[in-house]
Amino acid sequence: MHELSICRSVAQVALRYAEGRPVGAVAVKVGALRQVVPSTLVRCWEIATATTPLQGAALLVEAVPAVVECRGCGARTELAEPFPRCARCGSAEVTIVQGEELLVASLELAEA
Repeated sequence: MHELSICRSVAQVALRYAEGRPVGAVAVKVGALRQVVPSTLVRCWEIATATTPLQGAALLVEAVPAVVECRGCGARTELAEPFPRCARCGSAEVTIVQGEELLVASLELAEA
C-alpha cells in the first residue's frame, strides 16, 4: 500500500507550507495513470496524520483524467482504457499530456 507513504509525503509538504498555522484541508491532484486508489488515499491520510498537527484536516482528492496527444492526427483525447491510443485515429503514436500528476494543489488554512 504505497498510499500511506504518499500521505506521509503530502503531510510533510503541508506542514512545511503551513508554517505552524492550523490546516483545515489539503487538496491533491492525482492523475489516472498514478495507480493510486482515492478512497485508500483518504483512509491512509487519517492514519498518517492521526498524531500530527494535521489531525482532523481533510484530504480533498481531485482525480485528473489521462489525456494523450496523437503525433499522427494531432487530436487530444481522454483515455477510456489503460492503453495509450488515440481515440480519433487509433494510433499508438501518442504523447501523454495529462494524467501522471501527483501534487499538492492547495492548503486550506483554518482559523487559529
